[in-house]
Amino acid sequence: MDDGLVRSRSKESTSGEFNYLQASVESSLFRNGKVLTRRDADGSDAGTEGVLLDAKETLVRNARRLVGAEQCTLGRNGFELRTGLRSHDGIDFLNQNQVVQKYYPRCAEIVQEATGARAFAFDHNIRSASGKQQQQRISGGQQVQGPAHIVHGDYTLTSAPQRLRDLTRPPTRNDTLRQALGDDRPLIRPELAAPALEGAKRFAIINVWRSIAREPVVTNPLALCDSQNVEPDQLVVFEIHYRDRIGENYFAKYSPRHQWFYYPSMTGEEAILIKQWDSAGALARSRGAASDASDKDAPCTFSFHSAFDDRSTPPDAPDRWSIEVRCMVLYDT
Repeated sequence: MDDGLVRSRSKESTSGEFNYLQASVESSLFRNGKVLTRRDADGSDAGTEGVLLDAKETLVRNARRLVGAEQCTLGRNGFELRTGLRSHDGIDFLNQNQVVQKYYPRCAEIVQEATGARAFAFDHNIRSASGKQQQQRISGGQQVQGPAHIVHGDYTLTSAPQRLRDLTRPPTRNDTLRQALGDDRPLIRPELAAPALEGAKRFAIINVWRSIAREPVVTNPLALCDSQNVEPDQLVVFEIHYRDRIGENYFAKYSPRHQWFYYPSMTGEEAILIKQWDSAGALARSRGAASDASDKDAPCTFSFHSAFDDRSTPPDAPDRWSIEVRCMVLYDT
């Protein structure tokens, strides 16, 4: 490991601006038609409505410096670092077929190893500021997306079970698995998902976030919020209007209690697992009536996350190129 990498990984913390929704935006755990984005025919961004932002200067702690019981975990905090992973072995990440056929199975294996449950990779995004600016397109897929500079969670009380339900049906127009599965075969058999959808068993959605560049991630690093400091009244549903369905994320209103962490200088041999939803979390089980901190014995529900501009980033640092793959996880209990 070179000296620059050692120095970047050893600092205690950094700071940056985080985009929250303005306090005047009405909190909403369910769809209200006021805060939304539209996506074009291939699923790329096509404008937003009602997104009023409030930039907050925020301290971000180096999660690599935490040791022992302080280390962040998927169960308690909503995210964790996995190391010593297989290299990308020449996968062309701008070729959707290669990503789906070669990389999805690896992500499912990583999540299965971390959770002990069955995992099904079903969707992904490639992100790069320069790739977005140059309107680069994934062969067989959508355009490269920019780093998401807004505090958010990928699923909600409504959209998490709906996504599982969707995956028990044949893929639709915007599904990345349509070419692999065909028009009539679902990713997950309905009878396998039924116990989770009926509330008898647990399910989760977990992202595998990795760098796909040769250089360590320096620009637009990913920050993650400890789920134990998130309250239901900080959540606002953000609707995503596709041509054939409406998805939902949660955006966040600012709280000084939020604690942010990052893993500086991520390499391709590492991955961050980000919990996007867990039906066993206190917030999920209570339908938003209680925070995850109300039940210390239960796993957390999800982690807010965001890209941020690290104040210590050199001006000539290489661009970040990353991939996140979403996995549906079905537990036996």
